[in-house]
Amino acid sequence: MEEKILTTKKNGMAVLLGVIAGYVAAIVLLIAAGSGAFGRYVSTPYGMVFQAGAGTVIAMIVSIAWLCLGWIFLLGLKVLKPQEALVLTLFGKYTGTLKGEGFYFVNPFSTAVNPAAKTKLNQSGDVDGGNSKKLVLNASPNSETAVEISNKKVSLKIMTLNNSRQKINDCLGNPVEIGIAVMWRVVDTAKAVFNVDNYKEYLSLQCDSALRNIVRIYPYDVAQNVDTTGDGVADEGSLRGSSEVVAQRIKDEIQGKVAEAGLEIIEARITYLAYAPEIAAVMLQRQQASAIIDARKMIVDGAVGMVEMALDRLKANSVVDLDEERKAAMVSNLLVVLCGNQNAQPVVNSGSLY
Repeated sequence: MEEKILTTKKNGMAVLLGVIAGYVAAIVLLIAAGSGAFGRYVSTPYGMVFQAGAGTVIAMIVSIAWLCLGWIFLLGLKVLKPQEALVLTLFGKYTGTLKGEGFYFVNPFSTAVNPAAKTKLNQSGDVDGGNSKKLVLNASPNSETAVEISNKKVSLKIMTLNNSRQKINDCLGNPVEIGIAVMWRVVDTAKAVFNVDNYKEYLSLQCDSALRNIVRIYPYDVAQNVDTTGDGVADEGSLRGSSEVVAQRIKDEIQGKVAEAGLEIIEARITYLAYAPEIAAVMLQRQQASAIIDARKMIVDGAVGMVEMALDRLKANSVVDLDEERKAAMVSNLLVVLCGNQNAQPVVNSGSLY
């Protein structure tokens, strides 16, 4: 289905003025016909009698017909605001799309089509594009009836779909919860309306599917022997550390699936990422243990370097000569002091070294 833009229909104001002028003329013509303007008085044996001419009958028929049927032309008047479109069909055949702000006049029997006009996805507050309005009618003092009125305009604005959080297993089998926000817009109204049943629901479904396909490729955190690029070489890609890359892959995945629906994906962003509640506590302990081990490694490396430096300085300056046993004792004491969690309590030896 190819989109066809109607560009020669911006004459709504002229048609509106013409219809109003037609109603004024019909009323004036009807009054004139009723007052005898189209007849004449003739003399008869019984006196002067008014004789209506053929023009009177024609004027009354035309006036009454216009007053009864002239309103039909008003059905063809369409008003569009910026970033709105209207997809029109005539007796089931696609006739074209109105785009851009303006006052249009189309065939009064044309019908606007938008299957997603009443659809409002729960994941996003603005995804319906303002296509639904609610009119409240007071049927009685104690009751009111709500009538849902939906126009058929297709919004061309950039809209946001805040997809609900999903629980998905990463490539290591760990369940994670992840949510994304997708910025999108309609670029081909004919495809959006006719190629899919409901383009908003179609977009939401494809976002869920693409999110699952991409998340299953990555681990939550950097893991060994994991290939996330598909080149056969292990890399350091992860959901937490490569969020920009993951978001871009999700965007490309969604775009490939919704192109036939006339939609453009502008951007996709990860809005929430965490381990699932059932393993969150365990994975937190794992991260804490890993952090403690890394910190201990750094402390030990620093302590060994400081001990080595102390022994070299003592030897170089000939401060004291230590045998191997005393060196071992000194190294042990320095490592205990440098690697301990608490402040050391010094012991002063006032006696002989031996």
